Amino acid sequence: MNPLEITVAELQAKLAAGEAVHLVDVREPMEHATAAIDGAELIPMNTVPQRLAHLEDRAESGQLVVFCHHGMRSLMVINWLREQGIPNCVSLAGGIDRWSIEADPKVPRY
Repeated sequence: MNPLEITVAELQAKLAAGEAVHLVDVREPMEHATAAIDGAELIPMNTVPQRLAHLEDRAESGQLVVFCHHGMRSLMVINWLREQGIPNCVSLAGGIDRWSIEADPKVPRY
């Protein structure tokens, strides 16, 4: 079974290698407006069930890397997605906060 989480360094390596990954931001629009990762798609956590078919399609063409502020909401989302039959998903450990610290200091911390 796939691990539940991916580290910032692992994600950076996948992106640098050109691997097919889809960044899914499950935070609220207000949080996304404060800080965002380039290329991420905003799908707030409470709208994930309505977007299940879309996420299934995305997972067929690459791994879903789900993130939130610190990684708790995204873990809940990937556990739910796996229960729905989408194994090709992981949570970004430490969320966008850790991304800001380790990968892109231009992304504001909040």
